[in-house]
Amino acid sequence: MIKLQRLAGVCFALTLLAATAAAQEVPAWLKQAAAATAPAYGRDVPAVVLHRERTLTVADDGRTTTVTNVAVRVLTQEGRDEAVAAEPYLTDSEKVREMRAWLIHPNGDVKKYGGAETLDSILMDNDVYNEVRFKMISARADITGPNTVFGYTVTTESRSVFSQENWRFQDNLPTLVARYTLNVPAGWRASGLVLNHPNINPVVSGSSYTWEVRGLPFVEDEPSSPSMANIVPRLAVSYFPAGGARPALRTFENWGDVARWMSELDDPQATIDDALALKARELTANAKTELEKIRAVGRYVQGIQYISIQTNIGQGGGYRPRPATEVFAKSYGDCKDKANLMRAMLRALGINSYLVSIYSGDRTFVREEWPSPTQFNHCIIAVKVSDETQAPSVIEHPQLGRLLVFDATDPQTPVGDLPDHEQGSLALVDAKETTSLVRMPMTPPEANRVDREADVVLAHDGSISAVFRERSQGQSAVFERGMFKQLSRPGYTKMIEGWITAGGATMAKVSKIEPADDQTAGRFALDVEFTADRYAQTMQGQLLIFKPVIVSRTGLYAALGKESRRHPVVLESRAYNETVRVRLPQGFDVDELPEPVKLDSDFGSYAASYEVKDGHFVFTRRFVQRAATIPAAEYKQVRDFFGRIRAAEDSPVVLAKK
Repeated sequence: MIKLQRLAGVCFALTLLAATAAAQEVPAWLKQAAAATAPAYGRDVPAVVLHRERTLTVADDGRTTTVTNVAVRVLTQEGRDEAVAAEPYLTDSEKVREMRAWLIHPNGDVKKYGGAETLDSILMDNDVYNEVRFKMISARADITGPNTVFGYTVTTESRSVFSQENWRFQDNLPTLVARYTLNVPAGWRASGLVLNHPNINPVVSGSSYTWEVRGLPFVEDEPSSPSMANIVPRLAVSYFPAGGARPALRTFENWGDVARWMSELDDPQATIDDALALKARELTANAKTELEKIRAVGRYVQGIQYISIQTNIGQGGGYRPRPATEVFAKSYGDCKDKANLMRAMLRALGINSYLVSIYSGDRTFVREEWPSPTQFNHCIIAVKVSDETQAPSVIEHPQLGRLLVFDATDPQTPVGDLPDHEQGSLALVDAKETTSLVRMPMTPPEANRVDREADVVLAHDGSISAVFRERSQGQSAVFERGMFKQLSRPGYTKMIEGWITAGGATMAKVSKIEPADDQTAGRFALDVEFTADRYAQTMQGQLLIFKPVIVSRTGLYAALGKESRRHPVVLESRAYNETVRVRLPQGFDVDELPEPVKLDSDFGSYAASYEVKDGHFVFTRRFVQRAATIPAAEYKQVRDFFGRIRAAEDSPVVLAKK
């Protein structure tokens, strides 16, 4: 027993010594951050970033060394997920030289993490090959309660071709101090723009530039908002060598520079061989017009499997498509490969086209004031067309003339249309003649319309039988098509049944679901039949009360229910027309009808009318929503607009027994 007690004492002493040694190795910046006092936050804030710093040092040959220091205080159980250090790197041009982390418990105990606790893994598991990997240290399992501080430091070395960087001062967590320092060789110059935040002039000391912000609040995720990357403050920084460009370092003074560089990467890859040219001619053998030829090639390329192979990324390889002949032979590729294959096939038919660099997911993300290819995350195509080709996705380019833009990666959007998250974006046509960004087209609401008709028979006991016919086009059809193709038939049936029951017919039993897709024409049809008990509320057999909106798929009303908002509201281009005819039960007359509604605003319009005709109650509604990004300061107007629509559609019809 005495020996066991001595052994336990020795183990305790060794643990204490290890903890003491770890505490002594905690760097000064982390000790200072851990001692910082943070404001009180709501329960929805899982953690607070006490310190976030990045220092980029550039050598004469363009190689860089980056040191990143981050400290996070965990506030809730969910906040344990924030106790993670993760650093991506490119295997061809970057190296994580050092990664260390520390966990400081509220009682002062410290745990140190290093090489033994560092995971090295691939970043994208759906790519065939990708040179992007990441190293990670997670302390999540070691956190037992709130107010634990996790800090880490990472040192990386890089020889990337780019002399630019885009860095966020925060993610969504509140951040007390965020700092970015750029050290360049003597005689070099640097510039930076702080986006999504009032601009900050850097503190300059010799050839060192520092940007700092403090007291950033928690960023709540709000529906129908811009992307988080376009909400939080971020720094767009560029640096330029003394005495002109370095051969291994790409600098961009304007968008013309970017376009020329991109075209140098793109143009040699639009290769054609006999097999590719033959396939292009086969696809278009029955095409009679220019647009029919483009559609035939576009449908084929959309069917090519999406698989990414990323090599030589640090030297611009992530922007260079693979040769079109290789993509054609292997029948797979990523977005730039698909666009480039389509370009080569059209070229074999004598039709010119260009690749287009774009940001997918947020039409307001790209900023004209910062010429940089790193602003883009996607590639589509622009096809030069004559006046005979008329389509909503045709633009007029100042140097290149009429161009039809198309996303060959999106499997649901046909030629002539463009995904709504790309419409209105600033994009770059990768041609040597290009000198500026160009705005992508915005399709009008009517091009994305849903037309719905419903014939409903209402019985005296409140039950209904209903036949719905819905016809969608444009991006509304894209949504329907996507659900139909992505889900199994049982899954699709369940989704439609859920739509009907959520709309008010909670007792619905669906007897028919008949979808029909016409992707070439950009249309989708859906016919549904169902019955529902107790749809109308009965009052002692004398009254029947029901809502005329039997089903609803608008969805935005609930999303904009909060009284206040911090971020802009992003609205897409949409429209719908609906007519509902309800055959009234014998022995009942309409006793009360809602008042007609007519609303108009800068971003949309709505009208609802009600009438009784030939033994039927007829309800019509018309809605138009124009694509717009509305500042948070004008949110009340948006909320009131949709609130009045919701109130109108919740208004009941009352039938009384004769």
